[in-house]
Amino acid sequence: MLAGGVAAWQSRRMPSYLLVIGDREALGWILSAERMAFPTASRREVAALDVGDHLFLYTTRGAYKNPTRDRGRVIGAATVRTQVERLAEPVRFGDREFPVGCELSFGPLAPWGAGVELHSLVPRLESFLGVEAAWSTRLRRPLVHLPERDAELLWKELTPHVSTSTDLDPYTRWYRARTKTTA
Repeated sequence: MLAGGVAAWQSRRMPSYLLVIGDREALGWILSAERMAFPTASRREVAALDVGDHLFLYTTRGAYKNPTRDRGRVIGAATVRTQVERLAEPVRFGDREFPVGCELSFGPLAPWGAGVELHSLVPRLESFLGVEAAWSTRLRRPLVHLPERDAELLWKELTPHVSTSTDLDPYTRWYRARTKTTA
């Protein structure tokens, strides 16, 4: 959990990123394993990730397999606990392999179906300046670096949506179903 919430985070001023999650099973694994895995460590933003950095969990419109119903949302936050390193066993989702990763500590999550719609904040986020009409193209990578002002805005907008509940079932059910069928 992110002890102290926004006030504690603001006092630390660590680098922040959007962690782009485009698959519901992968989200379930991330939350269940308290880890993140990446397809490569050679991407600049993945190589720059460090212990203490903050991640905003962003689920894409297609993450839950219904992009006409679902919205891209920031659903919670996490802090990086370990350096990114090669995993003993790569994580696989579909035909994709994720051989490097790190451990995470999670803050509270928004209840299922809630969170901050990123689309409505794009005009106010420095991360998307100059590409407002095609902002989603910036999300075609696992991490998007956030300037300090953007991170502060996301914290402010996310805080009213999060819950103290520790019920991960709505977010992890697809991953649990997958592990039962492969066991």
